[in-house]
Amino acid sequence: MAELVFHTGPMDCGKSTLALQFDHTQSTHGRQGCVFTCFDRSGVARITSRIGIERDAIQVDADLDFWRFVIAELIAGRRIDYLVCDEAQFYTSEQIEQLARIVDELQIDVYTFGILADFKTRLFPGSQRLVELADRVETLPLGPLCWCGAKGTHNARTVGGLMVTEGSQVVVGDTGAGEVRYEVLCRAHHRRRMTASRAKATLGSDPLPFG
Repeated sequence: MAELVFHTGPMDCGKSTLALQFDHTQSTHGRQGCVFTCFDRSGVARITSRIGIERDAIQVDADLDFWRFVIAELIAGRRIDYLVCDEAQFYTSEQIEQLARIVDELQIDVYTFGILADFKTRLFPGSQRLVELADRVETLPLGPLCWCGAKGTHNARTVGGLMVTEGSQVVVGDTGAGEVRYEVLCRAHHRRRMTASRAKATLGSDPLPFG
């Protein structure tokens, strides 16, 4: 039986790397599939990993209908055994429902990858619908650490090193560089808005591995 699987975790836990690995593993075993992404950090229709691997992907815009896309591909004679869907938190609820329909009615495996919650700790609509519909929800085991050394669980949006809690749910950024950045914190330091930069300024030195 085909499955709808949701692989999730905070930023920097290797979701895009795993998505690329899934595509590689499936394709090397003779299966054929399609790879999708939405608002990738690169700004183009590619899945990019922080460890340097990447590949072209189909951009998921708000008006993309997965069901119609797959049906059109099958009518055109293309074989599709699986879909890899990265950045699935940005998909609409309707698009998640289309993916579930593809699994149930076409028996095509769908592997989705995304963040559960935004910088305000609220579930993304796409992620919420995946939790509701997926056959399995897999939390990635190798998650990032907060600056204090605790397990990083919450995504914080920062500007100038300071955590912000207002603004659009979707603002493309990365953990590495840029005016708008993201930092993964433990729940306690997310609640206190204590980023690594603020901790360093408060302590007067590099933050210590305890909080």
